[in-house]
Amino acid sequence: MVWLLLFSLVAVAGAPLLGPTPLDPVVALHAGWAHLMGQPSADPIAGQILALRLPRVCLGWITGAGLAVAGAAFQGLFRNPLATPYTSGVVAAASLGAAGVILCPGLIAAGGAASLGVGAAALAAALAEGGLLAVIAIRTGGLRTEGLLLAGVTFNFLATALILLLRALTSAPLQLLYLDRWLMGGLDVVGWEWLPLTPLAAVGITGLLYHTPSLDQLALGHDLAASRGVRVERATVGILLAASLVTAALVATTGPIGFVGLLVPNGVRRLLGAGHARLLIGSLLTGGGFLVLCDGAVRLLAAGSAGGELPVGVLTALLGGPLFLVLLLRSLRGPR
Repeated sequence: MVWLLLFSLVAVAGAPLLGPTPLDPVVALHAGWAHLMGQPSADPIAGQILALRLPRVCLGWITGAGLAVAGAAFQGLFRNPLATPYTSGVVAAASLGAAGVILCPGLIAAGGAASLGVGAAALAAALAEGGLLAVIAIRTGGLRTEGLLLAGVTFNFLATALILLLRALTSAPLQLLYLDRWLMGGLDVVGWEWLPLTPLAAVGITGLLYHTPSLDQLALGHDLAASRGVRVERATVGILLAASLVTAALVATTGPIGFVGLLVPNGVRRLLGAGHARLLIGSLLTGGGFLVLCDGAVRLLAAGSAGGELPVGVLTALLGGPLFLVLLLRSLRGPR
């Protein structure tokens, strides 16, 4: 666990130095201290660059940490190592909400919600879908997680079909380009306007940490968990709502960023074991550091590219897919 903490700290400390314009660590430290104290920087350019990169680094750490924790919770709840925040349908719902605002602004205005921005619409749609899963869990007594899993997968397909329909009915190239960019997932923020959503993510993460004892029992089977005193329905609904809240708050800000919630928990589980107290904390530290480094790599790649900056969601998919296949093949081989 100490090594994962060091990894996360090193990633956060080193990421602001990475980019098309490299920063000297000493100069960056002085510029950051001057900015914190409200004093003029000896190197104004370094101060300006640091002011642009720090919000991205902070957002990247929070997003990576939250998606990894949510992924670990979904895997424990569904007893499936392939479960992710995408599996629940929450990410698809956020994408559908964002697509509705981007591609059909007139329709949204006619519905009396013209003031909804892309992030607010994505958040509202994701929370609504998370609430729908909670209702299904209540109606089934929390015992039919396979039903919840199928409901999430079904909504994924439905939301994808509706997004494709909206795209087919839209002829505005700039709106389509904006939607495509949003769906790739990115951390290209300018400033701290995303901060109001962090309390929602923090509440969700706290809720998941509170449910770690229940997750340990639910991962062994709901009948066994119930026999050991776990209130299965209440625990299932609480975990679903907390994980959905984390995912919704973060995806509404960054767009879909894949594989963090799948790859990181599986890797940390191999290092720290299946106990959810250690697993969730380890996933939080590793996920935050992993996404921060990916975003730093994206900025470095932009230095030698004439086509603009690659969305970080594309890079996580390119890295996460092969790495996860390696983990999967190793697990299928079993112990020798």
